Amino acid sequence: MGFPQGSTLTTNMAGLVDGSSARAEVSFIDSLPVYVKELIAGGAAGAFAKTTIAPLERIKILLQTRTDGFQSLGVYQSLRKVLKHEGVLGFYKGNGASVIRIIPYAALHFMTYEQYRGWMLDNYSFLGSGPVVDLLAGSASGGTAVLCTYPLDLARAKLAYQVGDTRSKFGSGMKSLYPRPAYSGVTDVLTRVYRDGGVRGLYRGVGPTLTGILPYAGLKFYIYEEIKTRVPEEHRKSIVMNLSCGALAGLLGQTFTYPLDVVRRQMQVGTLQCSTIQGDTRYRNTYEGLTSIVRNQGWRQLFAGLSINYIKIVPSVAVGFAAYDMMKVWLRIPPRQKLQAESSG
Repeated sequence: MGFPQGSTLTTNMAGLVDGSSARAEVSFIDSLPVYVKELIAGGAAGAFAKTTIAPLERIKILLQTRTDGFQSLGVYQSLRKVLKHEGVLGFYKGNGASVIRIIPYAALHFMTYEQYRGWMLDNYSFLGSGPVVDLLAGSASGGTAVLCTYPLDLARAKLAYQVGDTRSKFGSGMKSLYPRPAYSGVTDVLTRVYRDGGVRGLYRGVGPTLTGILPYAGLKFYIYEEIKTRVPEEHRKSIVMNLSCGALAGLLGQTFTYPLDVVRRQMQVGTLQCSTIQGDTRYRNTYEGLTSIVRNQGWRQLFAGLSINYIKIVPSVAVGFAAYDMMKVWLRIPPRQKLQAESSG
């Protein structure tokens, strides 16, 4: 009567001793297609990076969209004001939508970049294997990821734009200085925007987004790969060196394309902005948005929040690259050279 149980226990112990359980795990991970591993690694990296810089992202949106009460404030004063009226959780308002968006966005961005790059190397050998391929593959992957996840970015911006005095309910019953938030969550945003404007409403502001992401994503990969070619061979595998190259690439790419990001944000929250903001924020296209902002708000508004973007881009890129590298090791994704050799073979 006791033999079957004892046999099972003995078998399980033997499996632990000889490593068969570990081999089963290895077999499962290795059985996953490479593009699935890249999706998982990219999604995890994006989620870690976005949550790390969520407070700075919230303040950047408030400065970009000239939210009432934040027009004349700097980064530090804005952080204090949000903390005073909304508490610590106020720094993460809209982060749920941001993480929900960034997981598929980063997953698609990294995976499609690798796929586009491999496809170009296989079919357009005259482009070579240098930074030009990274420029084109990065632009194409950035556009693909944006089109697939833009409604979630729209929801994140609308939620982050709202400023409510959540601490007033615990006070003396005095009326809040801020109006009741227009949206209660991601689902509420998407439902109401679709009901009011259909699919076109869900993609309001996608024009400047694509106009900005195509050169930004391309420049980011181009600059990153170009800088790495100038790094001595013995230092190219250093995580610190890779993070430094990535951070510099992100900073340069962001500076060139930042005005388009400002136009995108103002188009996204245009229906929420009140008449106290100078100029009409219902822009029909990117060019009209750029010219209108310069005419009514001044050219400096095109770079509103850029300083905080510099502050957040370094930890964002650092965490993103570090997490992606760790996930690639854990998922045992083959090196790029080995993948190219296998595909050519």
